[in-house]
Amino acid sequence: MSKAFASQADLADKKTTFEQLSPHCWAYTAEGDPNSGVIIGEKFIMVSDATATPAMAQDLIKQIRTVSDKPIKYVLLTHYHAVRVLGASAYLAEGATEVIASRGTYELIVERGAEDMQSEMERFPRLFRGSESVPGLTWPTLVVGDGQPGRQGSLTVDLGGVKVEIWHPGQGHTRGDTIAWVEEEKVLFSGDLVEYEAGVYTGDAQLEEWPATLEALRALQAEAIVPGRGEAMKGRADVDKALDYTKRWVTTLFQAGKEAAAAGMDLKTAMAHTRKSMDPVFGHVFIYEHCLPFDVSRAYDEAKGIKNPRIWTAERDKEMWAALQG
Repeated sequence: MSKAFASQADLADKKTTFEQLSPHCWAYTAEGDPNSGVIIGEKFIMVSDATATPAMAQDLIKQIRTVSDKPIKYVLLTHYHAVRVLGASAYLAEGATEVIASRGTYELIVERGAEDMQSEMERFPRLFRGSESVPGLTWPTLVVGDGQPGRQGSLTVDLGGVKVEIWHPGQGHTRGDTIAWVEEEKVLFSGDLVEYEAGVYTGDAQLEEWPATLEALRALQAEAIVPGRGEAMKGRADVDKALDYTKRWVTTLFQAGKEAAAAGMDLKTAMAHTRKSMDPVFGHVFIYEHCLPFDVSRAYDEAKGIKNPRIWTAERDKEMWAALQG
């Protein structure tokens, strides 16, 4: 039986949680929906990942205002996907003056931002309720680094009493992934480089490089992490659980893709082959059936030597879905 396209059948609202992780760091999570992070200094506030729409961002702003009246000055885009960035105008209306992204993320917005926006709006009807409030693509005002991974290209932002280091640790979920790291409190805001007990979307990923990027994050020895999806993790052991979960997804998926490509399977056969190793481990998690066909398509492409992910359009989405989930 054909499955409902992407997340079009996921229409039930999720319960949001606004949770303090350390003296200055907070997590905004929603039962497997995209997370945001908040860092509250004595002078300014930074929001990491802006939510899907200005209307949705207003809920996070209300949560912030229950604990601080400081100005929201900075918005960090950990990567370019529409569900993470199109709510940014709500913070700009609140007085935010800097939208921060990596060089790789800026290039991806130029290359495929418009296509991604239309694609994701059709995939996630619940998250894009109120999409008429989106004024257009979100563009960074401050671009960090030169596209090369590592802390040598980092930006440090002083919020007053707390400093946030921002840099591109390596490729993974996209080629432009950016993190926020509050070293004094050992809190990491990873964006979709790390997930926990939720689907790991890899449709625009660099799968071969992703595990090494996760190990670079592990070396930070974070005591808390706000992953892209899933609950905030507290304590070194639980941070490692989230890293291990993501690494297992990525490596299991890519291994299946390499096996399918080497055996000359077509994409539909590659999907069935991948399910043998993925379904028993991950089949129960939120957004699994949405992610898997996009993930298999990307793993198969990368295994066949396509290093720059092909652009997803609304039309390509539906053609792929009909072929793999029909």
